[in-house]
Amino acid sequence: MSVNYSDSVETARTYYNSDDADNFYFHVWGGEDIHIGLYQDSDDDIAAASRRTVERMAVVAGPLDQETRVLDIGSGFGGAARYLANRFGCQVTCLNLSEKENERNRAMNQEQDLDHLISVVDGSFESIPAADERFDLVWSQDAILHSGDRGRVVGEVARVLRPGGRFVFTDPMQADDCPSGVLQPVLDRIHLSTLASFAFYRRAAAQHHLEEVEVIPLTEYLPLHYERVRQELEHSRDSLTGKVSESYIERMSAGLGHWVEAGRNGYLSWGIMHFRKPAG
Repeated sequence: MSVNYSDSVETARTYYNSDDADNFYFHVWGGEDIHIGLYQDSDDDIAAASRRTVERMAVVAGPLDQETRVLDIGSGFGGAARYLANRFGCQVTCLNLSEKENERNRAMNQEQDLDHLISVVDGSFESIPAADERFDLVWSQDAILHSGDRGRVVGEVARVLRPGGRFVFTDPMQADDCPSGVLQPVLDRIHLSTLASFAFYRRAAAQHHLEEVEVIPLTEYLPLHYERVRQELEHSRDSLTGKVSESYIERMSAGLGHWVEAGRNGYLSWGIMHFRKPAG
């Protein structure tokens, strides 16, 4: 079935469906979890750090069990879904715009004998293909930035959450007090005109009648993570021959550098946000 995506979502879909991006995120960024990690040391393993984020978010989102219905929006390769299904027995729906990533997700679910607990749906979080009040938990990691209408995404989340349901997510954002214009190199690289902020998500959640449970600032890990990925990218150049083009590597290395610089200058924010739909 053909799906009409907004311009910003279609741009992200085209990017993540490319061979360059698919192989970069699979071979360099960690393969399972393609989001910002929580680091113990500056040279920490990317995959291990990224998994710590999943584990920390699961604690924030708890309690979780076999009855918990989870929707992961912007699920990437599905690492979080497999963790939640394997660790807690959750029933997880992965909603993701990249058909190529979704193919990897389904294959890994089958390999790990978790496909009976995880379903993978091609689609956009700007128009979630699910009934009202369907899920106990909506989960997202570093994905909503790709929407051109993030307030609409929050509204869709509120719609599909059952009363008492939780929304737990992370997103690379600008600082609440970020000066105008300083993020242009970051925005140009990822083909966006804006980033959200903690203040934006607090306003959007309130507008859609979601209550703030907690917001955990973890911004210090953002430049650490992007620097660590850039180091791994440079280290892996030879092994990426035939998988990722040299031009993509050059652009990605430069783009990661913009994230690192902006983060170190205090222009960016990142953390775990937890909102709740009132029970009644």
